[in-house]
Amino acid sequence: MDVRERVRRLREESVSREPTISAERAVLMTRFYRENLGKYSYPVLRAMAFKYLCEHKTIYIGPDELIVGERGPAPKAVPTYPELTCHSLEDLRILDSRPRTWYRVGPEVLEAYEREVIPFWRGRSLRDKIFEALPREWKDAYEAGIWTEFMEQRAPGHTCGGDNIFRKGLSDFKREIDEALSSLDFEGDPEAFDKREELLAMRIAADAAITFARRHAQLARRMAEEERDERRRRELLRIAEICEWVPEHAPRDFWEAVQAYWFYHLAVITELNGWDAFNPGRFDQHLLPFYRRDLASGALTREDAKEILECFWVKVNNHPAPPKVGVTAAESGTYNDFTNINIGGLTPEGEDGVNEVSYLLLEVADEMHTLQPQCNVQLSRRNSDEFLKAALRVIRKGYGYPSIFNADAVVEELLRQGKDLVDARMGGCSGCVETGAFGKEAYILSGYFNLVKVLEITLNDGVDPRTGKLVGLRTGDPRGFSSFDELFSAWERQLSYFVDLKIKGNFVVQGFYEREMPAPFLSIIIEDCIKKGKDYNAGGARYNTTYIQGVGIGTLTDSLSAIKHHVFEERNLTMEELLSALSRNFEGCEGIRAMLLNRTPRYGNDDDRADSIMRRAFEAFFRLVDGRPAPRGGRHHVDMLPTTVHIYFGSVTGATPDGRLSGAPQSEGISPVQGADRRGPTAVVLSAGKMDHVKTGGTLLNMKLSPRLLEDEEGISKLAHLVRTYFRLGGHHVQFNVVTAEVLREAQRNPQEHRGLLVRVAGYSDYFCDIGRELQEEIISRTEHDSW
Repeated sequence: MDVRERVRRLREESVSREPTISAERAVLMTRFYRENLGKYSYPVLRAMAFKYLCEHKTIYIGPDELIVGERGPAPKAVPTYPELTCHSLEDLRILDSRPRTWYRVGPEVLEAYEREVIPFWRGRSLRDKIFEALPREWKDAYEAGIWTEFMEQRAPGHTCGGDNIFRKGLSDFKREIDEALSSLDFEGDPEAFDKREELLAMRIAADAAITFARRHAQLARRMAEEERDERRRRELLRIAEICEWVPEHAPRDFWEAVQAYWFYHLAVITELNGWDAFNPGRFDQHLLPFYRRDLASGALTREDAKEILECFWVKVNNHPAPPKVGVTAAESGTYNDFTNINIGGLTPEGEDGVNEVSYLLLEVADEMHTLQPQCNVQLSRRNSDEFLKAALRVIRKGYGYPSIFNADAVVEELLRQGKDLVDARMGGCSGCVETGAFGKEAYILSGYFNLVKVLEITLNDGVDPRTGKLVGLRTGDPRGFSSFDELFSAWERQLSYFVDLKIKGNFVVQGFYEREMPAPFLSIIIEDCIKKGKDYNAGGARYNTTYIQGVGIGTLTDSLSAIKHHVFEERNLTMEELLSALSRNFEGCEGIRAMLLNRTPRYGNDDDRADSIMRRAFEAFFRLVDGRPAPRGGRHHVDMLPTTVHIYFGSVTGATPDGRLSGAPQSEGISPVQGADRRGPTAVVLSAGKMDHVKTGGTLLNMKLSPRLLEDEEGISKLAHLVRTYFRLGGHHVQFNVVTAEVLREAQRNPQEHRGLLVRVAGYSDYFCDIGRELQEEIISRTEHDSW
């Protein structure tokens, strides 16, 4: 078969296949738990459940595949995780009937859930236990939309692999586990028994993953016996050899390295559905030794390597995110499971990390342009402009990726958090924009925080005007405030109250995962878990971080700026008039709204009157969160990103002083309010650069450019200068939509003719026609910069 034909067919099949819900995992887990719950410690129970899955789940090898393995019984057959959240029959019917991001649910799935899954898991799922345990005031704030909770439906995520899985096999990890078991001190260490249970669980999980790979080898050999095409027969025999070797042993060549990673990836996301899928970390640097060695020996050509990577791309794209419901679906309404491949950056020695595989990965991303995996470039001062421009030439195609990260700032961020220098250099970003030390850190996102809603609560003296319920503190009637500082102080007091409440909830939620939902397989490959004899979810990783993600800084800034400018400085509006207009959603107050929209200093225009407020608000959020004790012995830090929650947060927030109407989206990431940035892209980066990004674990800046700006190499050079300028200011991340509003409107009118149109949503790209109408409108409303 022609190489390009293979990839074309596999890609087309992956892109066109409908996502479906598979009940297989749910039924297997139900049967295992029903027979074994209470017989073992939780780590061993989870490991044996994983072993049961690996022994009994359906094994799939598709025609002409070179990389094999699926989380479900077939491509895009998505499993569920009833031990975390048990979907109701209504949930499943909604998933099947949603106009977008639907999952087809067959009658056999409904029947299995009604007969076996729901009767057993009702009241036993972790979600049920979590909401039962959380205090009433936490639930009131959650229901008001002050925050979301990431782990009410999914396990801790944002996990990246390090280089150990490319240097070792599971047999090597098992030897380390055995050594750790033999060194336990049952007389002097009160935790020795718990460590033994965890280490035994890791060993069981390692054998389970080996069994899973060998079952693929057995299937490949059976298929080879029946295969009439000689070339495909040889491929199947080679696949069998690979699956018999990895992941039990360290990979020996490029093909084995990619397949080994994929087995680790599948094992992690089969064991638990982390908030974001497992990520390969520094994939180009991990694969480089295999690539060079195979090219030198003649065992591999560049085109061979490219074909293997493209087959890997297809496998990732075959795995939509497990289905979410309710608020969790609203905050992340996408099929994207956020496998984010880091390219470039630095070596452990601090040198230029760009290599031949870096360019190969960019080429594959460009040619495949699938929803998943998505990629980013880690751009350091040490990386060449040639590398940056190669990435920009992909970006101008309009896929919304790769996103671009400031590798030097990432290192600074991780160093500030206490990471070792080498671990920081080999870290990067997963999910959307979040930083972590790859292969060595449990960096867990605990939920989005609605900074704008806190202002609305402040303006209503602790009451949520949407429900009339007192959810915050009584900080005073703002009509009596005599200065902007008094108002800002009241907002800070409300913010402090809600941050305290959120952090208390984090200990409750993550405590359940520590006690009842360990991840023994993931713990094998995250460094120091074996040495400590502790689970990933219980502080076993070398570093442990819990992030709280601030949302709406642009809307918050402009709202505070409007109050400061009009109420307390110009005095062309009283607080009474403002609050009355907000309560009426500006009905009959169109003149006031026009003044707020058009005569207010706005963030994103390099106007210090607004930007200084942004800094002040950010610093308050940072000060209240950063360094606070966190679960697993770690610390809390802040991120500034929204996924799609700025739509949900907008829907539960009334009209705001910047002129935004009730229910309208908030600003996303650290981007300016949609349409408020009127002085060009340079002014945007100058404003955003005034935030101290190093104090975060990630910030997200979205910009929309007219395609005509990047039609030639001069445009590419100008964009390269813009990116370098922003990063010299300390910016963490920037990404670009290169598309016109006219094209997006046409896609709304004729979605079937634009099925492949990818746009940048927040920290990820998605098919424009798969996202909700509100989010489509929000993307269209973003300023389209058509000049430099």
